Amino acid sequence: MLRNRRRLGAWLLAAVVLVVVLVLYDADRTGAGDPKAAPSATPSAALPGTAAPAPTTAAPSPSVTASPSAPPGTGEPSPTASATACTSPGACGYPDADSTGPRIALERHDTGNMSVKKDGTVIKGWDIRGSLDIYANDVTIIDSRITSTNWWGINLRPGYSGLKVLHTTITAVPGKGPDNGGVNYAVSNMGGSSIEVGWCDISVFGNALSMGQGDLHDNYVHDLVAFRNQGGEWQHIDAVISGGGNKGRLTVRHNTLLNSTPVDKGATAAVGLFADTGVVSSVVVEDNWLAGGAYALYGGGPGATGIQVTGNVFSTQYHPAGGAYGPVTAWNAGGAGNVWKNNRMSDGRPVEPTP
Repeated sequence: MLRNRRRLGAWLLAAVVLVVVLVLYDADRTGAGDPKAAPSATPSAALPGTAAPAPTTAAPSPSVTASPSAPPGTGEPSPTASATACTSPGACGYPDADSTGPRIALERHDTGNMSVKKDGTVIKGWDIRGSLDIYANDVTIIDSRITSTNWWGINLRPGYSGLKVLHTTITAVPGKGPDNGGVNYAVSNMGGSSIEVGWCDISVFGNALSMGQGDLHDNYVHDLVAFRNQGGEWQHIDAVISGGGNKGRLTVRHNTLLNSTPVDKGATAAVGLFADTGVVSSVVVEDNWLAGGAYALYGGGPGATGIQVTGNVFSTQYHPAGGAYGPVTAWNAGGAGNVWKNNRMSDGRPVEPTP
């Protein structure tokens, strides 16, 4: 009897040991005994090469995406990140044919080369075949179109001020007009004060916007046409040109300035600040799309002061470096008040002037 009880106890003990061994084996196989192996409440697949999110943190919002190339702690993409690249002016918020030119229906006016001599004149809704020579103050040309065969589209004469050219298309007829069809200036400021040119669509002219002082904003300058003067030389081609010696401020802000002309046919710049008639000073070139020319920007030369070049995009659409020879030249880094900041190529690379 005692022997049977001992035998039964041994079998019971063996059964208990067997159960414990099986439980431990199953726990080790499934990982149930390891808290790190517990499934996350919000499981997600980690991207190759990235760490999976910690199980104790909430899944990130799908509307917030950190750039993989952002410098630690900045939250901003690096200059080479694709997020900073621009494909075209319009796609990146710069003026194009859809955001410039007249907003209303136009009435044709065959004015020829017309002189405006009454202060406060407003020309609106005109489709002009000719040019405007302004001998008056506070003239406004708005929601119109000018097709010129003269030296200019609109010219403000010395001694007059207050000209505004807004929401207007200004173009010319290649091959027709003086100097072998070489019309030089879409808008020329020969006066001694600032003028405003805004939301205009400008093409063909050799030097589209020519002035030492003015407020040039939200314009689309494109398809400039190379031409030889009567001496047989290729004329210089610029989207914006200033000859220096100005007394007031020149502001060039949020324009699309394209110069697709080949260098061997006269291309100079998208913005040309030259000391032809005096020292270049007090110029703001801000938030523009610049493309083409020998250099996209001529910065004023050794004596230039008060030149602020900030937040511009130098496009690679004609040349890998913005201009045929580079994005910028003639920059006076040591000039009083000169500022160069936050300028980049359209593919995101930062642009710094060569010392």
